[in-house]
Amino acid sequence: MKKFIIYCLKPLSFLPALAVMYMIFSFSGQTGTESGSLSHEISYQIVSVADKVLNKNLTENEKQIYTDRIEHPVRKLAHMTEYCILALCVSFPLYVYGVRGFLLFLFAGLFCVGFACTDEFHQSFIAGREPSKKDVLIDSTGALIGILSVQIFCHGFLRSKKGK
Repeated sequence: MKKFIIYCLKPLSFLPALAVMYMIFSFSGQTGTESGSLSHEISYQIVSVADKVLNKNLTENEKQIYTDRIEHPVRKLAHMTEYCILALCVSFPLYVYGVRGFLLFLFAGLFCVGFACTDEFHQSFIAGREPSKKDVLIDSTGALIGILSVQIFCHGFLRSKKGK
């Protein structure tokens, strides 16, 4: 009975990946104006927190200048982060199923890069957005970091368990 329950529950381990994919798809469905506004607001919040932490007492104009400076890197870091999280959510269940080493890189990597490509294609239908090969490369880098993290964490965890 226990094996049957585990057999039934294992496919549910991919639900977090589906949730992340939905989140990415939702962000990609925003118009260029909505997406730019969100990036600007997040960048402004980062500058405001840094201003408080560093006790710089920036004027509103100075905050806007710094916000404009960091908005593009923040946007690209968001791309990388969401695909890193997707790779984590895909790689952990695959690892549990016994997919490890090069095959994990291959399956999880192809899945994440494929999703990044379809996501950029999806953006071509959204007002004010356009597909970008550079974004696919950034997304793929985030996915690689996520897959590497799973490989390192799980390998280290399993090795330390065997040593005890």
